[in-house]
Parts: sequence; C-alpha cells; structure tokens
Amino acid sequence: MTEAPVEVEPGLYDIPADLYHQDPIPGGSLSSTGARRITDCPARFKHLLDNPQPYKPEFEFGTAAHTVVLGNGPELVVVDEKRWDTNETKARVAAIRAAGKVPLKAEARQRIDDMADALANHAEASDLLTPGSGLAEQSMFWQENGIWLRSRIDWLRPDEIVDYKSARSVHPDHLQKAVNEYGYHQQDDFYRRGAIHLGLIPPTGSFKFICQEKQPPYLVTVVELDFPARVIGGELNDRAFYTYAMCRETGYWPAYSEGVTYLSLPKWVERKYAEETS
Repeated sequence: MTEAPVEVEPGLYDIPADLYHQDPIPGGSLSSTGARRITDCPARFKHLLDNPQPYKPEFEFGTAAHTVVLGNGPELVVVDEKRWDTNETKARVAAIRAAGKVPLKAEARQRIDDMADALANHAEASDLLTPGSGLAEQSMFWQENGIWLRSRIDWLRPDEIVDYKSARSVHPDHLQKAVNEYGYHQQDDFYRRGAIHLGLIPPTGSFKFICQEKQPPYLVTVVELDFPARVIGGELNDRAFYTYAMCRETGYWPAYSEGVTYLSLPKWVERKYAEETS
C-alpha cells in the first residue's frame, strides 16, 4: 500500500518518512524509539512526545548515507561552497531543506559515495543489500494488546530485516556498548515481532545490523544479536508496552522515582577502596 490508511488497518505501507514520523495513527502509536525512551523514563518520553525535538542538521549525513546505500530517500543536493555561513548560502540551504531535500557539502557527498563503495566490496553486507532482494524504507503498523505500534524498516527481505547504521567505530567491543546504550536489542525484537505479526517474515526470521564507520577506510561489520540479547530486548519491550498502556489510561507518566532515593557508590569504587585500605 502506498498511502497512509484513511481508516487504520494493520499492514505495511510505502509512505514518506515525514508522514511516518508524524504518526498517522489517530490517537497515537508507540514506535521502537518510543519504546526505548519509555523504558528509561515515562516522564521524559511524554515530554518528548509533546515537545518534538527541533530539526538537527547533523542528522542529514546519516539520512544521506541511507539514501545512497538503500536507493530510497530524499533528493541530495550538493552545495559546493567553501563557507555556509554567508547569508546567500544560508538562504539557499534553507530553501533546499524547505523543499524536503538534503543539502550536502561536496566533501560530505564524496565521503558518502566512498562509504557506499566500501559497502559494495563487503561480501556479506553487499549480499544482504542486493538490489531487488528487498524493499527499502517500509513502514509497519500493527496492534498488540490494544495498543498501536509502528516501525520503519530500512531493508525488508522475505526472511529477515536489515538495518543500516553509520558509527564512529565498528570494533565489536564498541558495538557491544552501543547495542546496550542505544537499545538496539529492543529495536531488534520490536521490528521482528511486527514483521512476524504481519506475516512479512517467518517466525524464525532474523534481524541483521550493517554497521559502517563514517571515516576512511569506512570499515563494515555485520551484526546479529545472540539469543540472550534478544530475550532481554523482548522483555524490555513487553515492559514498555505495559507502561505505555497504563500511562495512557491513567494520564500519569512517572519520573525515575518519587521521594528520596538512597544511593551507594559504584561497586568498583567500593572494591577499589577495600583493596587500598586492606
């Protein structure tokens, strides 16, 4: 389906990113990002829901990389000016953004093209993204236990989901920390359960992250999370769905704690102190 539903029906939709992010579900739906935020703090989630973050130009590089790698996205426009702080150039950049396009410096466009070339030379990543093997930038909407959920898939194959991420480092140690910090294990479960629910992938369908560095030589690591990580991600999502439903019903969005919170020092500090004083 290529248009947003007039009457809400679960399914896969090929709609623009801005329509997806506006949330076309009457009454609202919970996204993967929202699930991760509400898991951390319902009060902060509600604040961000009511006060959307202002546009950040630094996101444009990632958007442009997705467009080139996946072959789907906004038009990219190179603004080949040494300085972007002149009134003339600022006006031109603003007009490009207002038209729904992405302005890029020549250096950034070249870097993205070089990233795409490096990705094409990575056997596993290039195989996953073989043209015609999947659908790019697809939006899913479905229901679980009375709440609407949504997610936007980078690359949907018949048997798996692929998500492309640019990163500072793709060393496994760094990526392990990133998975925990950014909740990628929740994203894995969230996307897979939606695709399985809608019959888009089989129950055994997998989720793979293609992670690529943004600086030369644009190294690539393809990641699949292990079973314990996926289980934890699923349990965190179950908690997020329950919290979201309860907060909507009661109108109460709690912060981290109420009253006095008693804290200890980190365990490693206690151990270090014990070693130094023994």
